[in-house]
Amino acid sequence: MSSNEIAIVVGAGAGLGNALVARFADEGMRVAAVSRSGGAGEPQRDLVRRYSCDATDAKQVKEVFERVRGELGPPSLVVFNVGIWDRGGILDISADLFEQAWRTGCFAGFLVGRAAATSMLESGGGTIIFSGATGSVRGGAGFAAFASPKFALRGLAQAMARELGSESIHVAHVVLDGMIAREDDSSETLLQPAAIAQSYYQLHRQARSAWTHELDLRPFSERF
Repeated sequence: MSSNEIAIVVGAGAGLGNALVARFADEGMRVAAVSRSGGAGEPQRDLVRRYSCDATDAKQVKEVFERVRGELGPPSLVVFNVGIWDRGGILDISADLFEQAWRTGCFAGFLVGRAAATSMLESGGGTIIFSGATGSVRGGAGFAAFASPKFALRGLAQAMARELGSESIHVAHVVLDGMIAREDDSSETLLQPAAIAQSYYQLHRQARSAWTHELDLRPFSERF
């Protein structure tokens, strides 16, 4: 809606990440698309600048937020869309895999959330959105390494929302309850990335008198 607004999408890439970047840019926001690869091979868009960052590295997260602030300006919207999907029985999950799942799915969220909050406290507010999943609210058999960091990320979002709301920072957690469609699959029985991105943008545009903290999104056919 305004070229003066800056959005940061951490976890930009194929699927939902690209849909978020496209949606925000279509609304006239300048977008920092952050990914481990730095957007290698991704299509170029007006209003989009790509950055490389390992979201599990505290130094890199701090530096990329400083770069975005210096090159584009302070963000009014930050989305954490990073995660790792590893399925395995509790006896089959290695300690290294479990720790990496936690670092990617939760610790990285803490680093990004902290950096976003630091910037927004200085600039007067904004919106921070965390991408969750079914595993955020229900730990299924074979999903211990996935559900554990998702539960923790949800708790982080709740704590941040209660701490930062009075500072005009809207913290939201989105439960994506279903499989997300690939970019070449338009089936309505799957979560469509563009439709999810529209809901994220609507969260950012909510009036302060009626903020949503947690939003469930699922296809019409999904059982819950």
